[in-house]
Amino acid sequence: MKNDDTTDRYSRQRRFGPIGDQGQDRLNQSDVAILGCGALGTVAAELLCRAGIGRIRIIDRDVVEWSNLQRQSLFDSRDADQGSSKAEAAAKRLSQINDTIKIEPAAVDVRSDNIRSLLSGVDLVIDASDNFQVRFLLNDWALSTQTAWVHGGCVGATGQVRLFDGAARPCFRCLVPTPPPSEVVETCDTAGVLGSATHAIASMQVTEALKWLSGNREAVSKDVIAIDFWNNRTRRIKLTADLSPDCVACSKRNFEFLCGGQQTQSELALCGRDAVQISPAEGRSVDLATFASRWNKIGKTQETRFFVRLQVDEQTQLTLFRDGRVIVNGTSDLAKARSLVDRYVGT
Repeated sequence: MKNDDTTDRYSRQRRFGPIGDQGQDRLNQSDVAILGCGALGTVAAELLCRAGIGRIRIIDRDVVEWSNLQRQSLFDSRDADQGSSKAEAAAKRLSQINDTIKIEPAAVDVRSDNIRSLLSGVDLVIDASDNFQVRFLLNDWALSTQTAWVHGGCVGATGQVRLFDGAARPCFRCLVPTPPPSEVVETCDTAGVLGSATHAIASMQVTEALKWLSGNREAVSKDVIAIDFWNNRTRRIKLTADLSPDCVACSKRNFEFLCGGQQTQSELALCGRDAVQISPAEGRSVDLATFASRWNKIGKTQETRFFVRLQVDEQTQLTLFRDGRVIVNGTSDLAKARSLVDRYVGT
């Protein structure tokens, strides 16, 4: 490859001392997967594409909606009009940005029975899932294969980033031992989100990834970097190898999520109805008042002693019961139903 300003699209990146020609060559030979192609995933995918990552796998089960366009930078009005697959729409746009790299879209739901094949051979994974169950599954897979991944999360105007190398302690479960109850975790669909915040968090994720992939691993942050963009606050959370000496995943090597032992929900298309029931693996008691208060900000909500119901749109309705069951009316598509539950109820 020529190394002058007129023919080398990476010339400015090569001029950055820590990367240089050798680091750029490493990036060109790297294989990165992005789990989730929403607010974080679209920005991360574009930055990695422009940086010259040799192969990028984009994995997302959803379609483009109008509410995505405020922050999901690879999509436009036509994608929302057509309800395009996020993975496919992103791949098409990325190929226009950089046709010298390989883009592989996968419009699938990431689960314990397919994560190995979806991520086979990758050098690093970007966590853009906005889903704790996927993160715990990814953490197990990364430890089992000793593959690095970059955690990122953003809701409202706050977010956090940290790279986990998959080889040494601590791991993500040292930081978050178990999935938090859904009623205490807000999502972008319930709490809203600033596009400027998601862009910044995704940019930080990509920077950590570029450090790792270009051979500058000593520069990777060992702390969780957490930022409140609205109130101008930044903090660093120290993570040390002795943070959780009895960690189920990295200490005991018990990969519960990867082995399917921690399935958190089951799905059932209801016979004779355009509806899907999603049930937690174990019975639990849900605080319906919390969800009623949260959903009142989104749309028409009905609350009784036994359930709370949200009218998502003209066709779609969610009914959450006290035992954690959710009935999604308006679809018989299991993947779509899971997506709606993830967005409005959480995991």
